[in-house]
Amino acid sequence: MNKAELIEIAAKEADISKAAAGKALDAVIAAVVKAVSKGDTVTLVGFGTFKSAKRAARTGKNPQTGATIKIPATTVPKFTAGAGFKTAVAGKKAKK
Repeated sequence: MNKAELIEIAAKEADISKAAAGKALDAVIAAVVKAVSKGDTVTLVGFGTFKSAKRAARTGKNPQTGATIKIPATTVPKFTAGAGFKTAVAGKKAKK
């Protein structure tokens, strides 16, 4: 599923226009990106948690030459699926 398909489904389910659904989706994505980039955690109960994680510096190898290279430390986004999401993907019924 791509963004356009997601917008179409959201518009249909919420009974709003595709333009409004697109703006809403863009606003939610922008809010999550802004919060995580500041170091905050975004938790959507039943869906999952978005947060930033620090990745330590390490050494790696150039696959073409085999030469050892230094990979610098960085901060990366991380998503952890919530219990409801995991249950739905596993095909099990959620406990009430």
